[in-house]
Amino acid sequence: MKQLIITGGQGSLARAIAEAFAGSDWQINAPSRLELDVTQREAVEAFFADRAVDLLVCAAGITRDAPLLRHSEKDWDEVMAVNYHGAAACARAALPSMVARQTGHIVFISSHSALQPPLGQSSYAAAKAALLGFADQLAGETGSHGVRVNSILPGFLETRMTESVTATRREQVLADHRLGHFNTPAAVARFIHFLHHELPHTSGQVFQLDSRKAQKT
Repeated sequence: MKQLIITGGQGSLARAIAEAFAGSDWQINAPSRLELDVTQREAVEAFFADRAVDLLVCAAGITRDAPLLRHSEKDWDEVMAVNYHGAAACARAALPSMVARQTGHIVFISSHSALQPPLGQSSYAAAKAALLGFADQLAGETGSHGVRVNSILPGFLETRMTESVTATRREQVLADHRLGHFNTPAAVARFIHFLHHELPHTSGQVFQLDSRKAQKT
């Protein structure tokens, strides 16, 4: 039986991914932050010890949005710890078993903010942009060992993370979508399922899943 680990397991996206992979071929473990705090390196190492992970989806994430001059050092460090350092720690902990078995897949959940950050989201944008660079480098390091690494930009999703976004800001974001609607956790989950099962030769890629421009022109 293959093993899937999804960090940030109580989030809407993580739950959708778990549902998409539900079946007899997968043992799914989607720990909450209480079960796996990705910011605690020793806890991460203990969690992944003796686990032969086939697919790791790093979906744990937080925001602490504020203009840089009003952004506390504590909030900045927490955003980086969860979104970047936590994902990197989980990948590092899962890799030995993947390399030993010459197979495995790591999917990082990044963000459109890594490419076009909105005002006031410097820490989140920095963390998610760092994650893209890390993923690209890791794909190069592990490809010869049969390990795939890909990044997903899921788009603006209606989740607990975005509940605090004002109606005005929501309309502004929506206006940038060519199709006039947001992506959904279920659609992202289905894509990750397709990427893992149907694109076995794909690694080192960034997949943007909404209808916004990838980069400004």
